[in-house]
Amino acid sequence: MTGTDKKIFATLFFSIFSAVMGVGIVVPLIPLYAESLGASGLYIGLVFASFSLSRAFLLPLFGRLSDKTGRKLYIFTGLFGYTLVSVAFVCSDTISGLIGIRFFQGIASAMIIPVAHAYIGDITPVNREGLTMGLFNMSMFISLSIGPLAGGMINDALGMDAAFLCMGGLSFIGFLMSLWYLPPIRDESHIGEKNRGPLAMAAILRDRGLYGLFCLRMAYVFCIGVIWCFLPVMSKDFGLSSTAIGILIMLGVFVSGGLQIPMGMVADRVDKRKMATLGGVLVAADILCYQWAGGFWSLFAASLVFGLGGGITMPPLMAMAVIKGGESKAMGSVMSLLTVAHSVGMLLGALSAGLVMDFFDVRYTFAVASIVMMAGTLLFLSCTANLRGLAECPTNTF
Repeated sequence: MTGTDKKIFATLFFSIFSAVMGVGIVVPLIPLYAESLGASGLYIGLVFASFSLSRAFLLPLFGRLSDKTGRKLYIFTGLFGYTLVSVAFVCSDTISGLIGIRFFQGIASAMIIPVAHAYIGDITPVNREGLTMGLFNMSMFISLSIGPLAGGMINDALGMDAAFLCMGGLSFIGFLMSLWYLPPIRDESHIGEKNRGPLAMAAILRDRGLYGLFCLRMAYVFCIGVIWCFLPVMSKDFGLSSTAIGILIMLGVFVSGGLQIPMGMVADRVDKRKMATLGGVLVAADILCYQWAGGFWSLFAASLVFGLGGGITMPPLMAMAVIKGGESKAMGSVMSLLTVAHSVGMLLGALSAGLVMDFFDVRYTFAVASIVMMAGTLLFLSCTANLRGLAECPTNTF
């Protein structure tokens, strides 16, 4: 990377770290907050699903616009939107209000994560996709792992409003960093590529390989959605505190984050397709352990292995996406599609698990997640069977 590219990377790394940690602070609290307002399992699912719904619809739009008009505007606008959302959380005292706030938060999120990933993809050196994306993803994984633990501790010590305000303060820090330190839009590298425009969205949507990446990402986030929405509810049966719940949610994300750099380096040197498949199978097997858990330590072990599976899966998947985005010169569109997969997975995970909880038992939600993860892994294998150029690392990277 050039000196300018390193500055961009550092700015995005710390901006996203700050904002995502703020979001992580409120993740274990939202289900409990919704339940305190009288929400059923379905309504708890709707609180999470509203975020994913708005994001899923707008991600392709913002990704495509960032390919044409630049990345910076959408990143700092979305971060400022997160700041406003935190204030709205404090003022809300109804389920419908909570659903509406999460819907708006999804709009802000659609401007941030995929566009930031696309920006990093623009400056990623060839044959270093796994390492670069792994290092950047570490900012999100580590901040999300710290956030739930901090949120539980803040809630136990100061109350839920304090946790929401912490989210707002951290998001505002990210907003200021991106506003001041990212270079002007006219200096963004992809804006200067005049030889040909980005591949049309219709052509991107017909790409079988991207469909495979979409399915694996969606299935993995489906599992995360089930854990984030309903692990706090199930943990009440064991009498766990908000801090203990935060530790459990933190653990899986923390392990995944810690593995992003080493697994990114591995992904640059091995068959990315086989590596992602291994991680997917591990996640599908492990999430069943949540259903059979008998207390804190069994949940702790399940979360630990879930983090390991995610740490193996995500670096090769994101590396393959960067290569695809570079080939099509539509990095924003490709990254937005993968983030749509994230939103759809969270949406379906929250809603389906909420229905299972209402009609059966909260523990059965984890069996459903295991089936979805295995199906997503098999679809990934099928759709990426011919992507040998993406799956295998060139020998000159050793």
